[in-house]
Amino acid sequence: MTADEMRDVDRVAVEDVGLQLLQMMENAGRVLAWHVRDVGPEEAVVVAGNGGNGGGGMVCARHLANRDVPVRVVLDRSSDDLTGVAAHQHAILSEMGVPVYTAKAPLTDSEDSRVVVDALIGYGLSGDVRPPADEIIEFVNGQPDPIVSLDVPSGLNATTGDSLGPVVRPDRTVTLALPKTGLDSVTGPVFLADISIPATVYDRLDIAYDCPFDDRDWIRLET
Repeated sequence: MTADEMRDVDRVAVEDVGLQLLQMMENAGRVLAWHVRDVGPEEAVVVAGNGGNGGGGMVCARHLANRDVPVRVVLDRSSDDLTGVAAHQHAILSEMGVPVYTAKAPLTDSEDSRVVVDALIGYGLSGDVRPPADEIIEFVNGQPDPIVSLDVPSGLNATTGDSLGPVVRPDRTVTLALPKTGLDSVTGPVFLADISIPATVYDRLDIAYDCPFDDRDWIRLET
């Protein structure tokens, strides 16, 4: 689906059907954490922005911490500037004592094996990536660590696959609900995560849908 179609799916799911964004975000972050652990790091660094994508990354951090994976979060802004669901998830991490930073230094000060989780920018990106997210993307791409992106690699137009400035080069992407049309251009395998959106949402939008999930809440896509 395109970014506009995904916006419609989110709107119908929340406003008409009654799902809460926090419910879908919880599923996204839990599945993302499974994939981070599947990569097999000794520790993880989550780079996160505001909004749903950043919130999903922080949910992932919580699930990793719950499973004794050392994890820290690097924000693209002051935590005081977070709003809505991202601020909500940050508050939980604060109560847990998960370290959260706003500088790039935590991306470099470890000798352990680790994975970087890209949760900076979601499918809604339409204009060029702005500072400091562009600097964080370039910095992340310059590190030797494997990268797992949430939904779409940050800097990518989810509809067209065009680069909107620097783009994260992931080793794995965990996209949500349905594949985005722009993902054909990404590096590495793409996995589709079930975030509990019922078929009636797609029916109301005349989007053909046949649930692909069975005993797992994710599948690997052929790209």
